[in-house]
Amino acid sequence: MKDRYIAYIGSYSYIGKARGITICDVNVEKGILIPRGEVDVDNSSYVTVSPDGRTLYSIADEGVVSFRIHGDGSLTRLNTANIRGMRGCQLSVDPDGRYLYVAGYHDGKATVMYLNPDGSVGAVAAGVYHKGLGSVAERTFRPHVSCVRRTPDGKYVIVADLGMDLLKVYRMSESEGELILVDTIPCDLESAPRHFIFSADGRFMYLMYEVKNVIDVYTYQTGDKTPRIERIQSIPSMGERHSQLTAACTIHFSSDEKYLFCSNAGDDTISLYSRDPETGLLTMMCCLPVSGEYPKEIAVFPDDRHVASLNHETGTVTFFHVDYEQSLLVMCAMPLHIDEPNCCVIVKLPEEEDRQAGA
Repeated sequence: MKDRYIAYIGSYSYIGKARGITICDVNVEKGILIPRGEVDVDNSSYVTVSPDGRTLYSIADEGVVSFRIHGDGSLTRLNTANIRGMRGCQLSVDPDGRYLYVAGYHDGKATVMYLNPDGSVGAVAAGVYHKGLGSVAERTFRPHVSCVRRTPDGKYVIVADLGMDLLKVYRMSESEGELILVDTIPCDLESAPRHFIFSADGRFMYLMYEVKNVIDVYTYQTGDKTPRIERIQSIPSMGERHSQLTAACTIHFSSDEKYLFCSNAGDDTISLYSRDPETGLLTMMCCLPVSGEYPKEIAVFPDDRHVASLNHETGTVTFFHVDYEQSLLVMCAMPLHIDEPNCCVIVKLPEEEDRQAGA
């Protein structure tokens, strides 16, 4: 029996017709998403899923909302949790499913939430507000926390602040319920570090800059007091011919981590890179248009042969076949119209017996 997948797309709901989260069936062979229904969430700006694939989390105006993912892909709301701050912009989950991490763009806050055994969101475990002034640039004059993740060794929490042009490394004290600063990694002035991910083996970190429009590759090694994080490469997020007003938006690996994708707003392109798993270094293969405006997010299909670009300004999702041999992205379907799409997560559905139990 073939694996079955479902996709959840978060959208703003305050202007358009979108209700918050759009549920889509996934046709992996054709590389398309087929809308099935919607669920009400106030301005779902980011969605992510638990490690076991059974719980969906979404940013909302009121904090964070959790949903049980049933065997047929439908959702049931579990609860809503207050993050004790302004609305978030990005979420991540511990590999063991114990904590949910929330990035606060508007108030410069990093928040850690407990996760309950049933997947629902618990109380605030820890939180910290960044303080200070950046440069005089419009996007980088005060704290804007854009990404929060636990390090692969489980010892630290790294916070990217695109307003302050830096990364902060924290150790979380569970007994005291606070994030304790152990290191700061400065970035170039007005570079705006926005989004970072780790390789599965925990050896490399990839950091994308919104204003500088580059991707930095770092080596990562654990430590007793602080980790060792060293930059080994800096590569442009777009091709030589590009728009002057460009903002890199997001980066994602293919499932085997042999390739990395990066979207660029303004230039309205997706860049494709090959990745050396031994050295961690990237080589650009192509940078091609997405046939839409403001590709805020990328969804990589489970076959790694298709990607979807979520084009926020045009309210479309465009679909592409990835030809790695020819270094091309080839449009493979008509655009899907969804108001102001922000984020997408593709989830593998349980086996038949699990679907029946969860129905």
